[in-house]
Amino acid sequence: MAENLTGKVAVVFGTRPEIIKLAPVLLALGADGHPVFTGQHYDAELTDAVFRSCGLPVTAPALTGVGGGTRAQQVATMVDQLSQLFTRSRPRAVVVQGDTNTTNAGAQAGHYLGIPVVHVEAGLRSHDRAMPEETNRLLVSALADVHCAATPENARNLLDGAVPAEAVFVTGNPIVEAVANLLPDEAEGARLLAAHGLPERFVLATVHRPENTDDPARLGALLDGLGRLGSPVALPLHPRTRKALATWGTAVPAAVQVLPPVDYRTFLAFTRSASLLVSDSGGLQEEVTVLKKPLVVVRTSTERPESVAAGFSVLSEPEHLVEHAERMSSPQVLARLAATPSPYGDGLASQRIATLARGGALTPQTA
Repeated sequence: MAENLTGKVAVVFGTRPEIIKLAPVLLALGADGHPVFTGQHYDAELTDAVFRSCGLPVTAPALTGVGGGTRAQQVATMVDQLSQLFTRSRPRAVVVQGDTNTTNAGAQAGHYLGIPVVHVEAGLRSHDRAMPEETNRLLVSALADVHCAATPENARNLLDGAVPAEAVFVTGNPIVEAVANLLPDEAEGARLLAAHGLPERFVLATVHRPENTDDPARLGALLDGLGRLGSPVALPLHPRTRKALATWGTAVPAAVQVLPPVDYRTFLAFTRSASLLVSDSGGLQEEVTVLKKPLVVVRTSTERPESVAAGFSVLSEPEHLVEHAERMSSPQVLARLAATPSPYGDGLASQRIATLARGGALTPQTA
């Protein structure tokens, strides 16, 4: 499927969040777009469900030997195989999204072959070089030809980093339309909650980042905090977190209901119904702004300060989780969030990105 790229816009993705955010772009591109799945997230239990949730056909990886390798191995393998693929079947442009190893490799492969590289969600910065994604962001910003910034703040980061103004465009983030398109209606959402045995009032938590899973003391403190929130907690368990719990022998509090991974539509239904979110996810910091939900981000730093500035999320160390949860759950905060627009755009980002990927013109960011 990925072989016939000549004259097409190659949309390169390898992880579940990339599938979700690039699905609207693929739909906007129509016959001009072509998916290239690297297989960076290789667990079919998770990826196949996301393809189906997003209305895309389940797509087999175009590359081999990517999943499960070290960062260096993954990037090297993908650059090599994508370069071969793009040489055999040359696309008119390469679209990459975000800050994954796939994003890095896709940008390198396109750039080295002189193919225009379009970076979706360009300009995110945590200013934390300990975060692996920050390296990918910086590298892709140096290689991309078209930078699709989700927010004016992201655009300023690019301009401050000497990216030419004529290459920077504030498009919004396609997560806004992804959520709107895929959110189940109230009746379906109620059925999904009932099918998973969730109560009327609950906290939804996700944990998967290495800074939490690879530190047994931090992981234990995070779970302890979840157990002291005073509400039932639903925890769809990421495979990395499941492995960490077994490795460290970490106990899950009785108040925390462990669930298997769920598809994206189900997760959106959970998010809409939850009274509070607790997570280390990057994408969830955007999704809560669309669904008007409060979020405690259990991380040391964030590349999405817009969510914090708008009041939808707060950074927290595990030991301060309970106090932050209490503040974010207050009626005053909930009322304010209900009236606060998402900082990530108007739901037309994918159309703007498709225009740029086809070589069309938009007004660049000049200040």
